[in-house]
Amino acid sequence: MAARHEARQGVSRRTGAEPLTAQAPHRLRRVLFTQRWTDVVFLHWEADPFEVARLLPAGTVPDLHHGRAYVGLVFFRMEDLALGRTPPLPYLGSFDEVNVRLYSRDALGRRGVVFRSLDCDRLLPVLAARAGFGLPYRWARTSRRWYDSRLLYRTRRRGHPARPGGRVWLDVGREAVPPGPLDAFLTWRWGLHAGFLGRSYYLPNTHTAWEFRRCSLLGWETSLVEAAGLGPPLGNPVSVLFSLGASVRFGTPEVLPAGHHA
Repeated sequence: MAARHEARQGVSRRTGAEPLTAQAPHRLRRVLFTQRWTDVVFLHWEADPFEVARLLPAGTVPDLHHGRAYVGLVFFRMEDLALGRTPPLPYLGSFDEVNVRLYSRDALGRRGVVFRSLDCDRLLPVLAARAGFGLPYRWARTSRRWYDSRLLYRTRRRGHPARPGGRVWLDVGREAVPPGPLDAFLTWRWGLHAGFLGRSYYLPNTHTAWEFRRCSLLGWETSLVEAAGLGPPLGNPVSVLFSLGASVRFGTPEVLPAGHHA
């Protein structure tokens, strides 16, 4: 039974981690909700693995690439959020979002994302995600605007004394570029890990393949990273990616066994 379960999860016996694949290694038994991510910008910096470890939910450890941990600042437009097979939610189902994320692995070898914060400008989705999944959504003033080939995202948190924010100013080309090994490690992620009501869980997802375009970073702000409990990013990002987007489906959460370690 254990061997069949391990094979079903796509776990590598040599490393204990599921292999990195451009398509999800699992099928969703049931779809909880669907959405589209558009105009996606990924900025990544190296992070202290020990600092990352203390911020992850129980039952997970930092997922490392050649011994290094990373923190991501990700900007995108959420569109057509829908529950199950219902039509997309009008108005509430589309908004700009900026998140700070880390990278994790659980005892079954599943690679995941851990969100330290998710800022958006729709209050009801913020409240629903916090109450239903324990995800650290924050209400913010968030905007996205194109200036010909240049894209500007801005966010500033509401109700926070320090008013942390994020910004990216990007020049986007038309040429497609393949992801490098680090880019694949950071974006070929098929679930998230989170803690809620004293337990940790894994929420699987599937989405269409990323298609990246050549881009140039013109400017950025990262105070959201520090507000998420990490040290300030040092220097230029080690990975800058832009994608027109992906269609996404999320499955049902699976509680991680209590007392298990990755």
